[in-house]
Formats: sequence, C-alpha cells, structure tokens
Amino acid sequence: MRRNITSVTEFILLGLTNCLELQILFFVLFLAIYIATVAGNLGMIILIQINAHLHTPMYFFLSHLSFVDLCFSSSVTPNMLAIFLSEKKTITYSACLVQCYLFISLVHVEIYILAVMAFDRYMAICNPLLYSSRMSKSVCASLITVPYVYGALTGLMETMWTYNLAFCGPNEINHFYCADPPLIKLACSDTYHKELSMFVVAGCNLSFSLLIMLISYLYIFPAILRICSTEGRHKAFSTCGSHLTAVTIFYTTLFFMYLRPPSEESVQQGKMVAVFYTTVIPMLNPMIYSLRNKDVKEALMKELFSRKLLSK
Repeated sequence: MRRNITSVTEFILLGLTNCLELQILFFVLFLAIYIATVAGNLGMIILIQINAHLHTPMYFFLSHLSFVDLCFSSSVTPNMLAIFLSEKKTITYSACLVQCYLFISLVHVEIYILAVMAFDRYMAICNPLLYSSRMSKSVCASLITVPYVYGALTGLMETMWTYNLAFCGPNEINHFYCADPPLIKLACSDTYHKELSMFVVAGCNLSFSLLIMLISYLYIFPAILRICSTEGRHKAFSTCGSHLTAVTIFYTTLFFMYLRPPSEESVQQGKMVAVFYTTVIPMLNPMIYSLRNKDVKEALMKELFSRKLLSK
C-alpha cells in the first residue's frame, strides 16, 4: 500500500472531559486503578512463577493473560494520565500509529489466549487421563506462541491501512488514545477499505475465537455433570466460571466497540466503553481468577505465611 500525503504531524486527544475538577478526579481514580492493575497482574505472574503447585498448563496460560493485560493497560493508561495533567494534550503522528498497533495487536493476542484457555479446560475435564501427555510443555509453548505471532501480524496489517490514510484537516481525536474509529473520522481520503478491513478482521477474529470457546464448553459442561465427586464438580465449575466471567466482560465490550461503523454517536459511546476495557478489565482479571480459584488463594496464603515466618 502506498501512503497518501499527510500534512498532519500531531493529533490532539480531547480525552474524557474538559472540566478541570473532573480531570483531577479522573486522574486520581485511574492512577489508583492502574496501580492496582500493575500490582495484581505482576503479582499473579510472580506467584505462578515461584509456586511449584501452579506450574501447570492452566496457570501457564493465566500468567500470559496477566502479562498481556499488563501491557494492554500500560499502552493506554499512562498516556491518558498525562493528558489529564498536561495543557498540551497532543500525540505525534508516529506515536499515534504505534499506539494503534499495540492496541490492535494486544486485543487479538488476548482473545486467542482466552480461546486457548478454553481448549485447555476442555482437555483437562474431558480427557483427564491424556491431559499430561497432550498438554506437554512444548505443546503449551506452541499454543501460546500462535496468539502472539498472529496478533503482531494483524496489528501490523491494520496499522498499515491506517498509515495509508491521508490526514490533512482536523486533528482533534475525540478519545483518550489513538483508537481506529475516531481516527478514521478525521481522514480526508477514502476510508472504505480501512473500515471494511476493521469490520471484517474484528468480526472474523471475535467470532472465530468465540466459536472455539463455545465448542469447548459444549463438551465441558456435560463432562462436569458426569463427575461423581461433588468437590471435583465444584472445582471444575470454579475454574470454568472464572474463565467465562472474564470472557463475557471482555467480549461484550469489544463487540459493542468494533462491530459498528464509525459515527459521532458510536465514537462517543465507544469512548465510554473503552474506559472499561482498557483500565477496568485488566484490573478485574487477576481478581476474578484469584477470588474464585482455590489453588491461587492457597498458594497466595502459603507465600504470605512463609514470608511472615522468614521475617521473624
């Protein structure tokens, strides 16, 4: 693709509000959320690494989900916090494209990690005797590599479509980061191919990853009901419940954001939804998996108890 001539060298991010009092309030709120996000996801990664009982495929994938959530939030939130405090709320053209690339890549990595986690639960519950051999370290490494590679390539393709657009007029993005829908509204060249690509890529990937999870759970739920042990059923429902909660929250917001053509109304509504999935969801995921998961709670208590003994 050959990029059209672009005269715009920087964009102005309008953020969430122009009210100074609200900007200060939002800064404090989102700073607290970001600190909780970093602490929660980093804590989950470290806990899984240092606790031998959590060295299983399920927690291996969960550590990568935490890593992606950490990167996802860090690609947006620090810049949003800077906008609240800065008088010059600008972002360079190249930095805007980088932010677009990171966001699109990480979204696709996350949806396929969630799909891989559903497949892992299918193998653990429906084929427990073959689980260890089928989900070996090499298989897990391959399964986790695919989302990263695919996400990176998809992000590159979508960013190239954006790079091919010409921006020669207004440079105010009605958002707190460089999101595709409001950015497309500013282009002074034909955006048909970009909008079509965004709609097809988002629709196909969200639908395909969701189909993988749907098929997995169509096998999982009957298998759980056949488990004789009440404790076994409860543990299976608990791990699946955590995963389904994370999937439901994430996919609902993404469908709402990307499967509609860009318009003033959809951009404004999407900005409110984007606050939720760029800041709140990455903070919630560690809580969802730790509060609902007995193994994680036991591992955390064990580590805290051992640290307490060592300090004495």
